[in-house]
Order: sequence, then structure tokens, then C-alpha cells
Amino acid sequence: MQAAVITTPGGPDVLQLQERPVPVPSAGEILVRVRSSAINRADVLQRMGRYPAPPGVPADIPGLEFAGEVAAHGPDATRWPIGARVSGLVGGGALAEYLVTNQDAVAAVPDALAWDIAGAAPEACITAYDALQQANVQPGEQVLVHAVGSGVGLAVVQIGRAMGCRVYGTARSDAKLTAARALGMTDGVGPGDAGWVVAAGRRWTEKRGLDICIDLVGGPYVADTVPAMALHGRIVVVGTLAGQETTLDLRYLLGKRLTIRGTVLRSRPLPERVAVTEAYARVVMPWLADGTVRVPIDATFPLGRIAEAHALMESNATTGKVALSIA
Repeated sequence: MQAAVITTPGGPDVLQLQERPVPVPSAGEILVRVRSSAINRADVLQRMGRYPAPPGVPADIPGLEFAGEVAAHGPDATRWPIGARVSGLVGGGALAEYLVTNQDAVAAVPDALAWDIAGAAPEACITAYDALQQANVQPGEQVLVHAVGSGVGLAVVQIGRAMGCRVYGTARSDAKLTAARALGMTDGVGPGDAGWVVAAGRRWTEKRGLDICIDLVGGPYVADTVPAMALHGRIVVVGTLAGQETTLDLRYLLGKRLTIRGTVLRSRPLPERVAVTEAYARVVMPWLADGTVRVPIDATFPLGRIAEAHALMESNATTGKVALSIA
């Protein structure tokens, strides 16, 4: 099979298309003929040597999400017929023509859903829905998303609205804010001087404060957000693009009885990955099928142009997903 391979840690040019053996499914696993995937920040970090793949997945073939057809069964893997359309998340190895995954860690893809959407949806939509669930989201709450123009950010906007929330966002360009507004974001701002999140939050919530923040940026954004939260507010930190450290004013944390938690999907044990995939299939997949939730795709590349796809992702100039077609 053809696979995108990290030949050595470095820039996009270290990615090469190589021939690799088709993996063999073990007990409870299925072999999937991959039709589409997408690039994520974790892939970029892995390529740079800063985010190694977890045990049990290819160390040099990146790729976290996929859609494709069941091509073979491992022992005792009887859940899906050959040819079934499935999608899901893996710890790595999705940027190849074939992959193996547990039969319970995939969701059925409706016939009407195009391959490019099915392959670009799992990481953003599962991450967004799971983060909102961890925040114990309730209808009528006010949600802030940092990096709202990213794939996960745009998914939070749409899923939050579908769950009855008002969603706000921050982004570094007007184009990203415009894209988020088009998908249902109530309002958004770009980064500013000290107190910028507090000022925006007070304006949006009539001084009450924000109930939830899904923070895809980390670093100083966490500290900027804490004073903007309402009583019993919840902050879920999903990414650290702005840095892995911050300094908090604990008076707000104590006085407002805030909750700050972190989350990651890639390294979760199989039972947890199965659970989030089942929730995705049950709740989010119908929204994808009927258009309630859309997956904006900034650009689509064939697997042979994987280096260009990584360069575009790394430029931070995208709004939505960088998709890969693996025909």
C-alpha cells in the first residue's frame, strides 16, 4: 500500500510517499480501505518530532482520522460486513491506503455523506462534542471558543448551537471570524490588550460572565479567560498552541468556584475511545447527515501532495479543515 511516511523529524519536506505492507487485523479488529482523511495539529507536531505516536500504532505514518470501507476482518470481528462505510479516530496511521482499528471504535457513514466530509469530520466533531460534554453543557448557556476558525472551533460553534447555546469566539483574522459567524457564531473578537476577554465577555453576557470556555490555544489565554467566567464557569483546555504554561489569579478561581480541566483524545484507552465514538455516531453523525453540522474544508489534496498539505496547515492561514483524498 501507499503511505505518507515521516522519514526524519523536520519540515513538510520530510514527508514521502512510500510502499508499506498492508496491515493485518488482529482479534476484534477490522482492515479499512481508507478513502479520505485530514491533517491535524498533532500530525504536524509528530512530523516535527514533538509528539510521538502512542504505542501500538505506526510510529512514522501520521494521521488521526479516516473514512473508508471495511476490507477484511480479524478473528472475532463480526460487527461490520465487508464494504461497510465507516469512519473514526486512530492513534496514527490514517495517512495510508489501509489501516487497522478496533471494530467498536468506528461509526457508520451514511450513504449520502461524501467521503471528504466523512474523513475530515471525526477529529473536529468528536473533540468538540466531547469537550462540551466534559463541561456539562446545558441549553441556554453562553460558550466561548478560542481559535474559533479552526476545525474544532467551527465544530464547537455548530454543535453548541444545536445543543441550545449561544456561542462566541476569538480568532486572529477577520476571515476566520466571518467563517464562524456564517456557521452560527453569535459574535467574536480578535486578541487585544490586557482585559480583552473580560471586556468582550461582559458585553456579550450583560456583565454576567461566560458559562463555558473551550480553549484550543492555552498559554496566556487561560489566564485571560478566568476573570471573564460566570459563577460556576467551566474551562476545558484542549490545545496549547500559545504555550504550555500560564499564571492564574486564583482569586477568580476561588471566588467564582470555577472548574478548569484538560483533555486529550489520542492517548485515551480503547474503552474511552469506543465511548466517544459511540456518542459521535449517536448524536453528531445525524447532524452531519442532515446538514445541521457542516465541516468546512479549506483545501483538499491527494495523498501524493502530503507535504503541501502540511505546509498549508502549518501556515495557520486556513479556515476549516485540510482534507486528503486517498482514492
